[in-house]
Amino acid sequence: MPDSDSSSSPEPSSARNLPVLVSRPNEIERESWFKRALRTFFGWKASSIRADLKDVLEEGVGETGFSPAERIMLSNILGLRERRMADVMVPRADIIAVQRQIPLGELMKVFESAGHSRLVVYDETLDDAAGMVHIRDLVAFMTVRAADKAKSKPRRKKPFPSGLDLNAVDLSMPLSSSGIIREILYGPPSMPVLDLLAKMQATRIHLALVVDEYGGADGVVSMEDIVEQIVGEIADEHDEETAPGVIRQSDGSFLADARAKLEQVAAIVGPQFEVGDVANEVDTLAGYVVTRIGRLPVRGELVPGPGPFEIEVLDADPRRLKRLRIYRAFDRANGKNHTNEGPSQPAGTPQPMPAKDLIVSPPDSLECSRDTASLKPARRQ
Repeated sequence: MPDSDSSSSPEPSSARNLPVLVSRPNEIERESWFKRALRTFFGWKASSIRADLKDVLEEGVGETGFSPAERIMLSNILGLRERRMADVMVPRADIIAVQRQIPLGELMKVFESAGHSRLVVYDETLDDAAGMVHIRDLVAFMTVRAADKAKSKPRRKKPFPSGLDLNAVDLSMPLSSSGIIREILYGPPSMPVLDLLAKMQATRIHLALVVDEYGGADGVVSMEDIVEQIVGEIADEHDEETAPGVIRQSDGSFLADARAKLEQVAAIVGPQFEVGDVANEVDTLAGYVVTRIGRLPVRGELVPGPGPFEIEVLDADPRRLKRLRIYRAFDRANGKNHTNEGPSQPAGTPQPMPAKDLIVSPPDSLECSRDTASLKPARRQ
């Protein structure tokens, strides 16, 4: 016998299984009237879910249920929409690239020293990029050559180890003759990172060259560079564990990694580099600089340091500080150091010139970094 309630109900049976509550027309009308009143008298504007989530993550109001790590990653995801290729790229000076005619033996050495799985390939200069080469393609090419050569000698008394005759691999063969050069993506510095990520997913090409309006190479962006915008710095087993350091320069200044510990900086710079109570809140030199001015400074900005010191930002990106220079405050009008200890020099004595970053002439097969004073190894491509 059918249920009397269900047969007499004027509403369709599917309406009772709706996943959300549906407001009645009069409730919707009252809500709309209330919102119109707020907009009229108080200038209130309805906010989007994105704006509300951003406010919650920034202010941490109430019990959100997100861990600190989740809040950071969610904030980074929301900010990814504003990122451009120029914000995440590895600059041209840090790109490790190889020429199209490089021998395979030399290419193996570059892969070993660079620690990258992909390298940009160019013809004459980096502005004439021809594609990229993947270390897996190189290994596969050499393996196939060695296996084919071993199969051609079936009557050999002692079989080749693993069936590979590595003597068959011609290490003098140029890369251009191997047929393992792959395509590379290109994009302007203003291209949104999310658009580049979608293009990488669609083409399965995980390396893109940033080109300016004249076709010159400005930098390179890998899939890992984009992922690091969300989860932070990624270090694998091939990244060198170099301790952030502070190096004294010939002009009396100090070149410092932004990750250097404040205790280490004070020990090298001197006891006058006393940060006070800030040391209870931050541990690194970058943390001190950000705390000092209340924001992330930009490249080239000068930040007053503790006591007679000043800190100049030499290298930074939108997410972090990288390299800093510490020196005693001096009068920029005449270029003389006010706090320099020791006997005064007579007028007209030439002042020492600031130490410049060394420029090393790269080998013919490499596009090396023009800034060898950096204390941090280049990011992986």
